[in-house]
Amino acid sequence: MTYLIAILSFAVLVGVAYLLSNDKKNINWRAVGILFAGQLAIAGFMLNTTIGQTIVKSFTGFLAKVMTFGNNGIAFVFGGLKFEDNTVPFFISVLLLIVFTSTLLAVLNYTRILPLGIKYLGGFLSKVTGLPVVESFSTVASAIFGDTGGLLAVKNHIPKMDKNRLFIATTASMTSVSASIVASYMTMIPAEYVLVAIPLNILSGLLVASMVAPAKKDKDEKIDIKDMVTDKSLFEAISNGALDGMKVAAIVGAMLIAYIALIDMVNFALTGIIGTDLNTILGYILAPVAFLMGVPWSEALTAGATMGTKIISNEFVAMLGFKDVIPNLSEKTVAVVSAFLVSFANFSSIGIISGTVQAIDSKQAGVVSKFGLKMLFVATMASVLTATIVGLFS
Repeated sequence: MTYLIAILSFAVLVGVAYLLSNDKKNINWRAVGILFAGQLAIAGFMLNTTIGQTIVKSFTGFLAKVMTFGNNGIAFVFGGLKFEDNTVPFFISVLLLIVFTSTLLAVLNYTRILPLGIKYLGGFLSKVTGLPVVESFSTVASAIFGDTGGLLAVKNHIPKMDKNRLFIATTASMTSVSASIVASYMTMIPAEYVLVAIPLNILSGLLVASMVAPAKKDKDEKIDIKDMVTDKSLFEAISNGALDGMKVAAIVGAMLIAYIALIDMVNFALTGIIGTDLNTILGYILAPVAFLMGVPWSEALTAGATMGTKIISNEFVAMLGFKDVIPNLSEKTVAVVSAFLVSFANFSSIGIISGTVQAIDSKQAGVVSKFGLKMLFVATMASVLTATIVGLFS
């Protein structure tokens, strides 16, 4: 039954992507097959093999140690600050970890370790699938530096992109997350599903976006990693990384305050008017999608509510709510929903991506704004694909 539902889910996703495609004759079916096979191989290896599970546990342990180092820095500045119920404020215990992880990313970027790895992985993807080099590179970069960082990494190419190539680059970047906030995710949802979702999202974004907006490979395009390295010294990289991390933490904190307050206000109004809240409404709307992803029907309403919260607000708001119900759910539901949440596919990302493109090329920003909702819908489809594959092996 599990396999039949997964096959049905994939068939629906491919069917919808085909219907949405603006150039059905030029869909690269070879790339679709290769990317899907790659996802199955990665998920199967990471979740269902002894070696894969050992690697995941080792990397999880490594990240836990990194979090310990980050917490040491936080304790030095904020040590002893607690609420009356003896809990540490969320901003301090979770969001400030972003400062240290952002600093580490800046150092790895300055030393060319990350840019070179991204360049060759993106090049490999392009070579085996036949998809454009720039879009493959930016999608991989987005998995490390987030949607904004991934697009900035190819800023010199964006003005020359046609509509389809721009759609792939922006949509695939929306399916990503920034490595700087991965440690924060792991304080709310199981680490193994965060780790497996990251590589799957790279392939999901490229698969679905390239079906909806097929683009041909340009053999003359090359990637220059110098575009990614802007710091002049190691100490400048450390300083900028820390400051960027604090900005991200502050932005996430501000968004959490705004969205949680707004959702509470909307829930209060809806409960008074129609006797139910927004989460329940979203749960009913997305419960069939959750079921297709592999969630048992008895838990589909809860899963759908969490998915809807993530789409209309952001993944942090959804993870905070989901964290409280995890003990009451099956392992499969936890795996599927956790994987779905690990992406930037939400309404606020439309503005973030449009703003990033605006800073690069105002003409192209106008193009992005026209397909903003379609971009979000396709990116959400990619998250559904990632979650379905995780559910298949959980």
